[in-house]
Amino acid sequence: MEKIIILDFGSQYTQLIARRIRELNVYCEIHPYNKIPELDESLKGVILSGSPFSVRDAEAPIPDLSQIKGKEPLLGVCYGAQHLAHNYGGKVLPSKHREYGRANLEYINHENVLFSDISDNTQVWMSHGDTIAEIPENYEVIASTHDVKIGAYQIKGEETFGIQFHPEVYHTEEGKRMLQNFVIEVCGCAQNWSPDSFVETSVAELKTKIGDEHVILGLSGGVDSTVAAVLLHRAVSKQLTCIFVDNGLLRKNEFENVLETYKSLGLNIIGVNASDRFLTELKGVADPEQKRKIIGRVFIEIFDIESQKIENAKWLGQGTIYPDVIESISVKGPSATIKSHHNVGGLPDYMNLKIVEPLRLLFKDEVRRVGKALNLEAKFIERHPFPGPGLAIRILGDITIEKVRILQEVDDIFIKALHDNNLYHDVWQAGAILLPIQSVGVMGDERTYEQVVALRAVSSTDGMTADWSHLPYKFLAKVSNKIINQVRGVNRVVYDISSKPPATIEWE
Repeated sequence: MEKIIILDFGSQYTQLIARRIRELNVYCEIHPYNKIPELDESLKGVILSGSPFSVRDAEAPIPDLSQIKGKEPLLGVCYGAQHLAHNYGGKVLPSKHREYGRANLEYINHENVLFSDISDNTQVWMSHGDTIAEIPENYEVIASTHDVKIGAYQIKGEETFGIQFHPEVYHTEEGKRMLQNFVIEVCGCAQNWSPDSFVETSVAELKTKIGDEHVILGLSGGVDSTVAAVLLHRAVSKQLTCIFVDNGLLRKNEFENVLETYKSLGLNIIGVNASDRFLTELKGVADPEQKRKIIGRVFIEIFDIESQKIENAKWLGQGTIYPDVIESISVKGPSATIKSHHNVGGLPDYMNLKIVEPLRLLFKDEVRRVGKALNLEAKFIERHPFPGPGLAIRILGDITIEKVRILQEVDDIFIKALHDNNLYHDVWQAGAILLPIQSVGVMGDERTYEQVVALRAVSSTDGMTADWSHLPYKFLAKVSNKIINQVRGVNRVVYDISSKPPATIEWE
């Protein structure tokens, strides 16, 4: 399968580059700049991302491009462009004025393939504190703005390009066309990455990989695990057993509802009620990373017990998707990881199961499109994402049965209200968070000192970036009133209006 590789230098926009390229039906992968994968004939080109670093910093990230530059098509974006100039004989200096925001390309070399069919004076988005002051003699300027003479360049005799603006963001009006020129015209990609081709390729690969062995899969009721289950079922049929574990941290009545709903898919599903086990293990634990690790460990232990009941069970299927993978690695190493994912990584030595992750390459919106290609009903693929650790990371602080009860009731009112007011599909993800604080309130003639809950709803495409949903004030007022009146223990409701970045979608 042909692919584009993006080398990540820590930019918040790196995932957007990948999204734009995949929208062109071209497969691409993101790798830390210091962990370049082995290159083979499937590689069609390489993109260097932006970065919060300056190329002039003593600790500036420097990739080993010895097997790439001059040998493969190469595009440097912002920091990537400055690196290709600064480290190969040019000069990068601090900008006289921070170059951030909209700009227009006053000069464009339309004969250059990168700017083929790009409009004169097209708008681009700048975001850098340095600027390329000089380029080596064999570099040619191919675009400029009023303030940035070296807005873009190409190295003569090489398919190597650099641009100081960000083509992946919305504000660069023809950025997608520029990326298309690089990916299609320069790299020669065939644009054959599609949901149907993914299903066909994946089914064939899964059949070969699994053979006549058995797979157990942790079904959560969410989009990812559902699509993974159906994809595996299409490949190995009765060799798949799905296990749905009640960890005591699911939404209200979720365990019973999922088991009933999934009967129509023809999957072999076993329900395991382990809520007491999880809540006992989590007792007194407040640290979010510890919560995730405990939940991940107990899940694995339960699957190990269940797998021993199934003859020839050799594989553990997981609904891991690409954002899980990206967020669990960092260009700075494990210490800079935002959060660990309970379904990313290896298995303990005592387990005799191998991992199979059929969706590991996909973003969330791509998972939904694959679900449609598998003819899944809308009720399965249009559900909001729900975190693997469940309500454990929506209860800030330690977890108790009473806190779980409160949050389940609040969450149920919120989600039902979104459905009842035809707002559910306007929101990408929604949920409630129980805060570790109490506030003063008045109910009737009595003073109360009870819990505070935050409502969270965001709009997004794939979860890598998100904006808070601008739900109607009347709707929020109605929901708040219902929660306070009906949920014993809550006397205050707040609404989270933070976007990602800088905030994450979940609070822990």
